[in-house]
Amino acid sequence: MQVTETLNEGLKRGYNIVVTAAELDEKVNEKLIEAQPEIEMKGFRKGKVPMALLKKQFGQRLLGEAMQETIDGAMNKHFEDSGDRPALQPQVKMTNEDWKEGDDVHVEMSYEALPEIPEVDLKSVELEKLVVKADDAAVEEALQNLAETAQDFKARRKGSKAKEGDQVVIDFVGKVDGEAFEGGSAEDYPLVLGSNSFIPGFEDQLVGVKAEEVKDVTVTFPEEYGAEHLAGKEAVFICTIKEVKEPVAAEINDELAQKFGAEDLAALKAQIAERLEAEYAGASRAVMKRALLDALDEKVSFDLPPTLVEAEAKQIAHQLWHEENPEVTDHNHDEIEPTEEHNKLAERRVRLGLLLAELGQKAEVEVTDAEMTQAIMNQARQYPGQERQFFEFVQQNAQMQQQLRAPIFEDKVVDYVVELAKVTEKEVSKEELQKAIEALEEE
Repeated sequence: MQVTETLNEGLKRGYNIVVTAAELDEKVNEKLIEAQPEIEMKGFRKGKVPMALLKKQFGQRLLGEAMQETIDGAMNKHFEDSGDRPALQPQVKMTNEDWKEGDDVHVEMSYEALPEIPEVDLKSVELEKLVVKADDAAVEEALQNLAETAQDFKARRKGSKAKEGDQVVIDFVGKVDGEAFEGGSAEDYPLVLGSNSFIPGFEDQLVGVKAEEVKDVTVTFPEEYGAEHLAGKEAVFICTIKEVKEPVAAEINDELAQKFGAEDLAALKAQIAERLEAEYAGASRAVMKRALLDALDEKVSFDLPPTLVEAEAKQIAHQLWHEENPEVTDHNHDEIEPTEEHNKLAERRVRLGLLLAELGQKAEVEVTDAEMTQAIMNQARQYPGQERQFFEFVQQNAQMQQQLRAPIFEDKVVDYVVELAKVTEKEVSKEELQKAIEALEEE
């Protein structure tokens, strides 16, 4: 076998590989010798079929396998000897298309090699960790929000008109063409105006009603309504208003705490403080991670595989275009050409991606089965009722597995680097932390 270099320019590599007919023949013979003991053929005992007959019977079929295995072996040996790691799957094509049995095989292989990643002194990286404490004011604000979600309703003063957000307690009878229909009646039904829980237009017509009033509400069922006999029909609901109630926040006491699974108000406050500080810590980590990536980006410089950068730039341009055109939900549009800004961002992402991969590999960072299972479970929650199908889909889809594994791996590498870096803590207010997060989102 002959391997001749044809291109060595930056990270681009090209080689011609020649596999001789004699090598192919030897490979076929090896396969036949290996299989011979198990082959049975009429007129011969098992394992005693002559090689010449075996070659005539199976040689043609084994030739293709031998060719593929020999070329794969040549590629693997090349990467082992050269130390090159291809950025993407190498492009391989046979150049003598008029090949026939007995000819040498000529193959052209090209790829872009991954660059040598320079060493980085991680202990020289300096980071600032923003620390926010959950003060009493933040806990009280969160308590007030909880009380509002657990709101109750109390009767308005007699004669008061119902407002948006009020609850009206009603009896109603619905009729189509003057006839009451099944499922169109109820008594003492508590309806919150503005909840959009009834047919469009129903709640709007009850704004301004008073207790003891009778109101006819005329609506049209949507064309896509679930009950076919009502779809698109006009209906009149005769509504008797029994009470008009205004929303009131629940009292902040032990009873409220128990509604949210806490033993008492003090325990609920402790839970809220813990949750708030976990949220602050998550936001702080995002700020520090960006600072870390900026620091690493400044410390390293190396050649990037052009194909990786180009693919990343196209993906960025495509994603941003869809964010700016949310009405387009498919991919039936003209190709989006990356701008210079897209290319710069792509270069940064590829450079940092390669660097983090190198750091993770050297530190032997691994994503565990338990972490992958948790990631799949988190993703599966987006498909209620179809969790099993989602699990099966991920198990059979290597690309999807990689999409779930990549961010976990990256976060673990970031944690590894942070442990080695010089990190100083700075206590700030939640408003200052929020400004830092907003600054990230604007970039």
